Amino acid sequence: MDASEFLITLLNSATIGHVLHLQTRSYAEHKALQGFYEEMPDVVDAVIEAWQGRHQEIIEYPDQLVNVSGEKSDIDFVEYLKEFVEENRESLGQESEIQNLVDDIAQLIDSTLYKLTFLR
Repeated sequence: MDASEFLITLLNSATIGHVLHLQTRSYAEHKALQGFYEEMPDVVDAVIEAWQGRHQEIIEYPDQLVNVSGEKSDIDFVEYLKEFVEENRESLGQESEIQNLVDDIAQLIDSTLYKLTFLR
């Protein structure tokens, strides 16, 4: 996986989170997903801008949607995204400033997963 595929998947995850937010019947899930879809674009934007600055290259994105692999629930989707980030973050390289920003994405995912799991 290259940087563009990794980043477009994260950008698209905000849209999937927004759709899940609109479909839930749980107020706690509704609010947890709202926080996710509102924050994710900003943290991904920070990664993209830092990566492009570091590499002096503008990323060209593939036409793709987030593959949720048939996930049936909001928790399944967030767990899928957690695994996706863990497995593919190295596609951005090893520069610590970039990986620290990816940690912010991982933290948002972890926080959302906590809210979805325990604050029902």
